[in-house]
Amino acid sequence: MLAVHAWVDGRVQGVWYRKSLYEQAVTHQLVGWVRNLKDGRVEAWLQGEESSVRHVEMWLYEGPELAVVNEVKLEVEAPDTALDRFEVWPDG
Repeated sequence: MLAVHAWVDGRVQGVWYRKSLYEQAVTHQLVGWVRNLKDGRVEAWLQGEESSVRHVEMWLYEGPELAVVNEVKLEVEAPDTALDRFEVWPDG
């Protein structure tokens, strides 16, 4: 089990980044969440089997077609056992 906290900077709001990340996470059977931040970044928590987390982690650098990713910051965290699905959270 691997948990990664991520912050994605660039043109990542208003380009379907959250919805696309949600689809990637569900496809790869991850739990966690994604939300827009007031400073224009996207924040996400990805948790699941290491190979699946790593696959979605690599997707963060590309994002959906209209996104322009300038930087991805990642921190490995202790898994959150309370998570049972992947959600799109309200802006934070």
